[in-house]
Amino acid sequence: MKDIPITRLMNRDVELVSPGTPLNHVVHGMLHHHRSCVLVGEHNRPSGIVTERDLVKLLARMLDDPAAAEQPVHVFMSSPVYRLRDDQTLFDALVIARAERIRHLPVVDDDECLAGLVTQTDLTETYFHIIEKQQELIEQEIASRTEELRLANQRLEALSLEDPLLGIGNRRAMEVDIEHTHSLASRYQRHYSVVLFDVDCFKLYNDHYGHVAGDRCLKQIVSHVLEGIRKSDRLYRYGGEELLLLLPDTARFGGRVLAQRLVEQLFDRAIQHCKSPYGVVTMSAGIADFPVSKDNGGMSWRQVIERADQSLYRAKTSGRNQVA
Repeated sequence: MKDIPITRLMNRDVELVSPGTPLNHVVHGMLHHHRSCVLVGEHNRPSGIVTERDLVKLLARMLDDPAAAEQPVHVFMSSPVYRLRDDQTLFDALVIARAERIRHLPVVDDDECLAGLVTQTDLTETYFHIIEKQQELIEQEIASRTEELRLANQRLEALSLEDPLLGIGNRRAMEVDIEHTHSLASRYQRHYSVVLFDVDCFKLYNDHYGHVAGDRCLKQIVSHVLEGIRKSDRLYRYGGEELLLLLPDTARFGGRVLAQRLVEQLFDRAIQHCKSPYGVVTMSAGIADFPVSKDNGGMSWRQVIERADQSLYRAKTSGRNQVA
């Protein structure tokens, strides 16, 4: 799946209208050509999108103002439009569509010109076709070839977007998502923050209570974090007992306030940990952000994570159960 280019899935018959096109013309065109969306832009470069969801909002508005349909389409379009590069893959598209909760992804070339469109239906059908083929391969291998079966299982595991134990995004999905978020932040001068959480004294917890209890503890912590974040925030398993929280459109101060609340509320939950100096399960957090500044030195997303990791180290060495 990671090797399937997005250009094999995209529909090249895509309509792009100018921002000044009357909305009623756009709606009639969508109806006539059976389109679920229309892209908006100039010089073949998309700057917005009108989807069926936008038309539902329009319908509600027209109940109060029938003339709304005659206004230019840019008044109603969603912007900025999330897009894929034509060198990205099916896996990239799945991660971005899942993270941003969107159903239409325009595909652009190196010059940001429109090359095609990929929909949620395209992605879903292709993804499940691959999984079915992989399952057939595994079933064929079971009878005779143990080593090849092991390799087939590895290939199937590599297709997963989620950590099998915790049910949140895995490391591979995280890298695609944060690269996508970093690209948007760089292009539109928007903040984002990264928080790295690490469960304090977790090896001691596993050694004393057992690995089954350790798995159960990690699941409790994941549920705790998910309950305390926005729908637009994304949580990933970074490795072992480390979690990475991606906070789009959030500067460092806002991320620190959130991280501090999560750390304090986990302490208040009082999950017993007799081998911890606190007597309960705690976690430390390190935070870093991508600053909105022309002087950010071309910082990469890997450098943002590296800074968060350095902050986490300071939190751990300063006594744990805190944010740095």
